[in-house]
Amino acid sequence: MTYGVRLDPRPISGEASVRDLVDQFFFSYNAGRLREACQLFARKLAQPDVTIGVTLSGALTPTGLGAAAIVPLIRAGLIDWVVTTGANLYHDMHRSLGFELFGTTPFVDDAELREQKLIRIYDILFHQDVLLKSDEFVRECIRGPEFQRPMGTAELHYLLGKYTQARERALGTEYVSILTAAYECGVPLYTSSPGDSTLGMNVAALVLEGNQLRFDVERDVNETTAIVYNAKKQDGKSAVVILGGGSPKNFILQTEPQIQEILGLDEKGHDYFIQFTDARPDTGGLSGATPSEAMTWGKIDPRQLPDTVVCYCDSTIALPILAAYTLATVEPRPLKRLYEQRDALLETLQSNYRQKG
Repeated sequence: MTYGVRLDPRPISGEASVRDLVDQFFFSYNAGRLREACQLFARKLAQPDVTIGVTLSGALTPTGLGAAAIVPLIRAGLIDWVVTTGANLYHDMHRSLGFELFGTTPFVDDAELREQKLIRIYDILFHQDVLLKSDEFVRECIRGPEFQRPMGTAELHYLLGKYTQARERALGTEYVSILTAAYECGVPLYTSSPGDSTLGMNVAALVLEGNQLRFDVERDVNETTAIVYNAKKQDGKSAVVILGGGSPKNFILQTEPQIQEILGLDEKGHDYFIQFTDARPDTGGLSGATPSEAMTWGKIDPRQLPDTVVCYCDSTIALPILAAYTLATVEPRPLKRLYEQRDALLETLQSNYRQKG
């Protein structure tokens, strides 16, 4: 009788690589789930016919994981599109502008920090001027003529990426932000709640000056849906990798109910699902909802439930391990450059929807 894979513990040596640790020593519990996630990504998601969407929630970029993990995956063609909080893109640009963030202890006197005009994100500190000067940069950009119209968040972030790239090059820094990497690689970046961040706050402030920039959230819904629809209709597969939960998780998963229930087009759900989260499922929140629960909404293909993994682990632990394991295991893929295909993909979705009617 076969019970599963035999656990064969052996002493860990100082020469063990990340790949060795994951494959040979992440035995059970959430270490086992992290091993399964890494192996699923490397063996199945990294195939050329899979379109990989990634979500970012929680303060990942202030830690440096945007440049350290997300950017290398984008450049290797292993992230095709992204749904993120606006905060992650905003805080990621601080280093692009030459500002510094510092690691500290979370056990500090916050009243004293306030007096010193220091901002704290748990164990990360930076001066209030970092925010004020970053706001100035954002406003300077979006006052430009190319921003004077309604647009989806992918286009907004693409245009901003041109400016962060220019600033990084001017400073001669080795730091590369997600905005810059996505701009260079044609990876569309969406924000599910564009008003819920300092980027959105600056857009709103400039509206009071007469600026014409507006968020076209309906376009975001349709563009993301078109990306998934195209991936499946071209005999490919769709994968989602969810870091945290929250609004980005729902936004990337709702693409399938949008196809099936709202547009009435034939589809089954995403093929691969990986999530790293600390949210419990028993509280009923979306962040902790399991792949099998998502399957009941049409978000996950029921035939693909074996290719779903939920690892209850802090994303700041899981992401660098996932990135290191994948980059050491698979070859880079050709860039899909979905940003440049958005209009064509949207036209196909619209055409099929109208034909159905």
